[in-house]
Amino acid sequence: MAMTDPERIPVIIGVGQVNDRPDDPDQGLDSLGLMVAALKVAAEDAGVPLAEIDSLAIVDQISFHHLGKLCEPLAAAIGASPAISYQSAAPHGDTPVRLLNEAANRIGAGEVKLAAVVGGEALRTAAGRAAKAASGEDKSYNAVRQVATRREPNYAQKHGLSAPVDVYPLYENATRAAWEQSLEDAQFESAEIWSRFSEVAAANSGAWIRKPASPADILRVDERNRPIAFPYSKLMVANSSVNQGAGFLVASLAEARRRGIAEDRLIYVGMGAAAKEPASILRRDRYDGSVSMETSITRTLALNAMTAQDFDCVELYSCFPCVPKMARRILDWPSDHPATVFGGLTFGGGPIANYMSHAVVSMVQKLRGEGRYGFLFANGGFATDNHCIVLGNRPIAAASFPQDFDYQAEAEEKRGPVPELAEEYAGPATIESYTVFYGRDGAPKAGVVVARTPEGKRTLAHVDVSDAGTLAFLTDGKAEPVGTSGEIVALDEGYGWRS
Repeated sequence: MAMTDPERIPVIIGVGQVNDRPDDPDQGLDSLGLMVAALKVAAEDAGVPLAEIDSLAIVDQISFHHLGKLCEPLAAAIGASPAISYQSAAPHGDTPVRLLNEAANRIGAGEVKLAAVVGGEALRTAAGRAAKAASGEDKSYNAVRQVATRREPNYAQKHGLSAPVDVYPLYENATRAAWEQSLEDAQFESAEIWSRFSEVAAANSGAWIRKPASPADILRVDERNRPIAFPYSKLMVANSSVNQGAGFLVASLAEARRRGIAEDRLIYVGMGAAAKEPASILRRDRYDGSVSMETSITRTLALNAMTAQDFDCVELYSCFPCVPKMARRILDWPSDHPATVFGGLTFGGGPIANYMSHAVVSMVQKLRGEGRYGFLFANGGFATDNHCIVLGNRPIAAASFPQDFDYQAEAEEKRGPVPELAEEYAGPATIESYTVFYGRDGAPKAGVVVARTPEGKRTLAHVDVSDAGTLAFLTDGKAEPVGTSGEIVALDEGYGWRS
């Protein structure tokens, strides 16, 4: 049943984002300073005092992690004493959309009337200060990079699968094979999407890199666009070397009207849906798709009684090309339409978990000027966390809050059987997916094959990058490696792949 009580209808009333890039990175703002600046812009945009917010939600940050929880210092800096104040447990890319949905729920439940959501990452400042501290120039600086407790690497990490840039290529290569694309066609699809991102960023004053890049620029591998992890190069991955903050204010429709905010400044919040993949990348049913992504997107469409044709603009999370490529196929978003309103994580900027706050800001700005509805899809972790929501410059008829946006059970019902893991295996196997890792000099340094045994178990094998034949087979695009058979052999250290 649609919500009709204006006291329970959530609307976004103010948005703000900042780019901080002084000539000397050491002189930049820290994460807290970026959050303060972004909220002040949002408050000015809405015309409301930050002192009057009753809820404050913060996206966790990593660049100044030693600052700890920022709720109290941020509230003090903006002169607020919110009854509800919290920081996300970890920095995941879906967090801003989840915090937006939680704010909408609290307004729908009548718990709050004015909520703020904000985040900021100052990795550029952190790098500058760490460099100065290392050189001995700044003895007072407590290095941002905390020394983590060293642990024995797990099975995936022993094979190089440690960071998102190592893992997402598994999805890229598996989806290419499932969609029966050639390597050339798949790379060109990525390049076209990224080129459109660059064009959006060039027109967005909030973006970090405002220089258009052609598909040829994206595809050209050279010293400025070095290979990272096959088939991705630097211009296809998130750019986290930024100082960016973004936030937004959510109010009840009744509160917005009491404050005299013009109707054409209000952006209505629709319903959302979330689902996750298993935390372990090796405990997933497949790499050529994601049932949690599918569930979050299709359920959001159903909850809002909409299809892709209802949206004038979308933001499809873009840490790596496989994510918007999978999402647009589920959503049925046309391949020749931009899949961003902010500019993507390469060009708009990749402030770790807070990218989608910038997307919310840009979506609100876009919808205030044109169109009707926008769709936001967020992704986090290692293709793990998915959360979608709809925004509109007019009431969303099907929306009703509070809502339970957790659709994990539905995703689990769709999940296929998860293969048993065989960590000690030698013998015949079939490639499920793979990638090759490159050093800063552009030379291949290692590689990994995810393979299935004849019994269907999943196992990993190292790639010998000095074997020119194997390396060419995996990367030259003349044949599709996924689905081909080979041999896993025991080595002095682990197991190796032989095509």
